[in-house]
Amino acid sequence: MEQKKLKDQAWYREPMMWLVVGGPLLVVCASITTYMIATSRPDPVLERDAAAEAQRVGKSLTPEQRESLEPALKVRNHVASPRVPADK
Repeated sequence: MEQKKLKDQAWYREPMMWLVVGGPLLVVCASITTYMIATSRPDPVLERDAAAEAQRVGKSLTPEQRESLEPALKVRNHVASPRVPADK
């Protein structure tokens, strides 16, 4: 009697099937949504030099601002040319 009851149940009414299929289906939907968001709103291209950008806007950087940008400029230059500088 119990065997017949299991066979009569439709495949989409089985909870284990939704656990197995639901995860990958959710990932596919999320990746399509992420792709659509990424292609509809591309990132703007930024100026490479903050001082040149400030001059373009009409502002000048204070010495404190220039010092705060120095580590970022060193890292950017290191990424552009991966040679290790001979700093002490």
